[in-house]
Amino acid sequence: MAVQPASSFLDRTMQHLRKVWHGIGDSRSDDIVLQPELPDEELPVLTQWLQACLKAEGGEIAARARTAKLGEAYLQLNEEGRCRFLLQLAEQFDCDDQAIEQAIESWRDSVGLERQQSRQHLQRTLEPPRLQLLRQFTELPEGVKFLVDMRAELLRLRKTEPALAALEADLKRLLIHWFDIGLLKLEQISWHSSAELLEKLIAYEAVHAIQSWEDLKNRLDSDRRCFAFFHPNMPGEPLIFVEVALVNGLATSVQALLDEDAPILDLQQADTAIFYSISNAQPGLAGISFGNFLIKRVVGLLQQEFSNLQQFATLSPIPGFTRWLAVQEEEVSKALHSQLVLPQWWQDVELAENLRVPLMQQVARYLVQAKRGERALDPVAHFHLSNGAEMAQLNWLADCSDKGLQQSAGVMVNYRYQLVQVEENSASYLNQGEVCTSTQVSALLGRA
Repeated sequence: MAVQPASSFLDRTMQHLRKVWHGIGDSRSDDIVLQPELPDEELPVLTQWLQACLKAEGGEIAARARTAKLGEAYLQLNEEGRCRFLLQLAEQFDCDDQAIEQAIESWRDSVGLERQQSRQHLQRTLEPPRLQLLRQFTELPEGVKFLVDMRAELLRLRKTEPALAALEADLKRLLIHWFDIGLLKLEQISWHSSAELLEKLIAYEAVHAIQSWEDLKNRLDSDRRCFAFFHPNMPGEPLIFVEVALVNGLATSVQALLDEDAPILDLQQADTAIFYSISNAQPGLAGISFGNFLIKRVVGLLQQEFSNLQQFATLSPIPGFTRWLAVQEEEVSKALHSQLVLPQWWQDVELAENLRVPLMQQVARYLVQAKRGERALDPVAHFHLSNGAEMAQLNWLADCSDKGLQQSAGVMVNYRYQLVQVEENSASYLNQGEVCTSTQVSALLGRA
């Protein structure tokens, strides 16, 4: 059975949403017909429809139908049209600056109970009308998913359309509130999960691409575990998921972990849980962190299931290393980079061995010392260090895939979670920028 590309899967999801919403709005209101590119002459039509949705005339059912029609129209636009739609929403349904100034003056001039009422009025005035419209989508089936996908589009479009930044920030604030960790449910995904969910797992895997259904089945075998967070308003849609291998000792090669022909480990011999892939499944939830909660919850579940587990660690990529190395001015960095562009350098045994120590030293320097302010420059390092992990071990040629070689010259890193130390490690990193390192990593930096 062939694995479908993520783009095909996402197109099907969008078609499904249009069908669902068409059923809601079909008999409740007139259609809103827009050309795919949303030309200038149709912008007044869109504005009138947006205003009608905000007025909510005709009762709750009619308002819901209008909102469904609006969402259906948005989904039928092409990329240019969706951008113009979002710009209209951002610019025409923002706060009224004059009303804000008047509300501030009223608050300044009032006292006592009147001052409290003025403050409440000011708070309402500071909320742009577009927020009300965004909230209306949550009343529709799969409306929360629609807004999550809308934010993903806003994050991409705001790079070239700065006017969309405020709308994106508004939507992010709403999503942070709606996706409070207390509302999320942790579930295990197995080979017996629904085919639709397994298909989503394949589409959303962002670290080590799933090559086939046989590859997926191997990742869900008896010595593997997969867990995901779900939101009650997005059933069947994983928000973030982690793939775990139960092994003996720290894993040093992702290809070995993913080898479909490798024997299944006797679980009584497993002393280590390796988190080898953590994928954010929803781009629209970028910047809304669930990963630290996910790891801690999964550790707790694994401890309950396997009393023989002694350590919990990752086998993590180092996505920014070769890009960082390429811009370093030191001669050793330039020399190393010139070797890494040679074809098949890692298969030349003598060359690879000569590169091993100096390259591992540079990786350690990048992970521990390269900073953006007080935080690690490498995003994966920042994630695990902020969660209190120890940088335990660097692994030579641990990922010889094209992606692994391009990003980090094949080097991977184990971050170890020692539960009695995670809070202290996290505080030291977040407050002082201190990185907890093992003897091996310290030795590569000349600090052992």
